[in-house]
Amino acid sequence: MWESFLIDDWHQIVRAVVSAALLYGFVILSVRVSGKRSTSQMNNFDWVVTVAIGSLMASGILLKDVSLLESMIAIATLLGLQFLLTWAMLRWQPLEDLVRADPRLLFHEGEFLWEAMRRERVCKQEVLSAIRANGMRDLDEVHCVILETNASLSVLPRPEGDGGRRALQDVHGINIES
Repeated sequence: MWESFLIDDWHQIVRAVVSAALLYGFVILSVRVSGKRSTSQMNNFDWVVTVAIGSLMASGILLKDVSLLESMIAIATLLGLQFLLTWAMLRWQPLEDLVRADPRLLFHEGEFLWEAMRRERVCKQEVLSAIRANGMRDLDEVHCVILETNASLSVLPRPEGDGGRRALQDVHGINIES
């Protein structure tokens, strides 16, 4: 009884091991060819590709009715689409504006920006956690907290003088003179 529970079919076990090894090698090679961006989390679309690749690998490894070749073709197609999308975004501004989210200011000069936080669905505790994670104990030490396009929170300390403002030029909610 326990044997059939643990090992249903030795052929499937061997198939899973061989499929996993081949798909693993294929994905490593494919990501190497298509570039680091393929598995980054620079934006939501990059994240979707990363998750989808994992799902396609699992399907090719575990499902009898999904062939190894079908999984490889689907993974290659996703990586190709990701490459084409990022290539097109660099060449056509309206597409980039449609696809890429702007970073958003959530805390600035001692003030929580409640409307921006509500719109981005970020709570005060998440902002405070990011501030503490950056080694700051007092809100007076913080110039701003920014929700980045990859959903991470950047915490910038108060600048000395007027330094560092050029890096904030694309953040929604900050007006900086060039």
